[in-house]
Amino acid sequence: MIEIKKFTFNPIQENTFVLYDETHECIIVDAGCYFDDEKEELDRFIAENKLKPVLLANTHCHFDHILGVNYCRYKYKIDFYIPEGEQIMVQHAVDQGDAFGVPAEPVEPADGELKEGDKIKFGHSALEIIKADGHSPGGLVFHHPNQKFLLAGDVLFHGSIGRTDLPGGSYENLVNNIRGKLLKLPPETTVYCGHGPETTIGFEKENNPFLTE
Repeated sequence: MIEIKKFTFNPIQENTFVLYDETHECIIVDAGCYFDDEKEELDRFIAENKLKPVLLANTHCHFDHILGVNYCRYKYKIDFYIPEGEQIMVQHAVDQGDAFGVPAEPVEPADGELKEGDKIKFGHSALEIIKADGHSPGGLVFHHPNQKFLLAGDVLFHGSIGRTDLPGGSYENLVNNIRGKLLKLPPETTVYCGHGPETTIGFEKENNPFLTE
C-alpha cells in the first residue's frame, strides 16, 4: 500500500510529493523545496516516518519543480531522473527562475531519463509512466492502477489544464493527451496535481471547461 504525502513549496506554490510503502523506501516527486524551513519540513517528515529516499523523479522540469533537487540529491545521495528530452530545461533552470523573479541554482544533468512504458520502482511498489506532453516537451504523469491515483504534474488541474505558452508547449498535444490517455482512466482515479488541490478523473471529465467544449 502506497502512502502519499503532499507538500506545497516555494514562491510558485508547487506541490512536492513523497510516496512510500511498508518497506519505508520512498521516492520524492518534483522536489520543489526552496526555503530553509521547507527543506526542514521535508527532512522532518522523512525522519519521523523512518523513510529511506531512493530516487528523485520528475514529471517535468520547469524550474519550480526542480528547486529542491540539489538539496535532496546530496542530502540523501540519490539519483535524479527526468522525462526523456527535458535535459535542456534543467540546463535553463536559472534563466527560468529569473523570468519569474525567483533566483535558482544551476542543477547538474540528470542521472537518467524516464519514458512512457517504464516503471518507477521503490520498495514493493511500482508506478506506471504515461507520456502527456504539451505543458512541457516531455511531460509525464505517474499512475498506480490498483490504488487508482495519478501524479499529474502540471498536465491536469482541478478545473483547468497546464499552461502551454512556455517553450516546448503545445495546447493541441496537451488536450489530445488528456482526452486520449488520462480521461480513459477510471473516473474514481484521484489526481494529485502539481499546483492546487486534488481532483478526480470523473470530475474533470464532466466539469473541466477545457475538456468539455
